Amino acid sequence: MNHSSPVVRRPSPIVALDVPSMTDAQRLVAQLGDTADFYKVGLQLYAAEGPQVVEWLRGAGKRVFLDLKLHDIPNTVRGAAQAAAALDVQLLTVHAVGGEPMLRAAVEGGGDGVGILAVTVLTSMSQADLESARGHVVASVTDEVLRLAAAAARAGAHGIVCAGAEVTPVRAAHGDALRTLVPGIRLSGTPSHDQARVMTPREAAAAGATYVVIGRTVTAAADPAASMRLVVAELGA
Repeated sequence: MNHSSPVVRRPSPIVALDVPSMTDAQRLVAQLGDTADFYKVGLQLYAAEGPQVVEWLRGAGKRVFLDLKLHDIPNTVRGAAQAAAALDVQLLTVHAVGGEPMLRAAVEGGGDGVGILAVTVLTSMSQADLESARGHVVASVTDEVLRLAAAAARAGAHGIVCAGAEVTPVRAAHGDALRTLVPGIRLSGTPSHDQARVMTPREAAAAGATYVVIGRTVTAAADPAASMRLVVAELGA
């Protein structure tokens, strides 16, 4: 079914706590103050600090996106999603290439409280990188994203992770039934670092992204709160 006119809403900004310790995370959250209330906890911070960093954020009234990109047998992923649900996180990532049984297990484990996001093609990957990893030619990155998005939809996932350029075709295919989270968001004039496919906050909002992850364009800025206010202003423009 084609959903050609989905409702466009302002994306929810999520700040990436890609820092090595709880102390660093607490410092950044304090710097951002009331400019941010949704944070990403990824592999680096979770490996260093474990569940306590999530518990601290939830205790401070912040929403949490647990970005662990799970990829394992279905039973293990189900158990991990159950553990994430017990921590009261709002979003959890799994790799779409883990297959539909694994995706369904994640959805079951997360229950009603955790939105499962299926990671399609990492935004650090170009088409050449993707073909090298897959071991075969792909028609395009977008085609691969759409293939994996369809699997996520069949499994009942909350949404997918994709680059900004893929949001429009995903929304054309799935409408609001499949949310889109876009990393690699950069303010104009700031470096793209290790991201191959990036987009500005204004462009992500225009494309109809549901969530955007804000990283070094804010967290490495001289004044993170001021940069975050610029991001929020662009998202609402």
